[in-house]
Amino acid sequence: MQARIDLQIALKDPKGVPELPALERWAQKALEIGGRQEDAELTVRIVSSHEIRELNRDYRKVDRPTNILSFPFECPPEVKLPLIGDLVICLEVTAREAKEQHKTLEEHFAHLIVHGCLHLLGYDHIKPEDAQIMEPLEIKAVEALGYDNPYKDDEA
Repeated sequence: MQARIDLQIALKDPKGVPELPALERWAQKALEIGGRQEDAELTVRIVSSHEIRELNRDYRKVDRPTNILSFPFECPPEVKLPLIGDLVICLEVTAREAKEQHKTLEEHFAHLIVHGCLHLLGYDHIKPEDAQIMEPLEIKAVEALGYDNPYKDDEA
């Protein structure tokens, strides 16, 4: 299984945005651990807090910036495409959260890509019983990539 990403950077200053090979490696690990066996294509768009706030307001009815939004693509069964959806990530929010959580920006980006890819596969965490399925997959993927458990501080 291979993950291919169409990377879109909608920022004047993309300082801190990970390189495409890292994003693809993180996505591939998440998709493998999430159970995807076929190749996958997705778009990762890196945006400003203004753009993600508008998307969050329009699609989730939450009028504030967020770190990541996932937009799964559901292909009709008779059409065979590897496209699984889009991830939209706000660099500003991600950088602020990384600092607040005492993580590197790379580490937090890796977790968000894993998290978002699992959403694209249909995993969710709104209900506690769903979170008990999704979060262990996130932990497994993030640790397999060489990063710390992203929820370790929540468990303390």
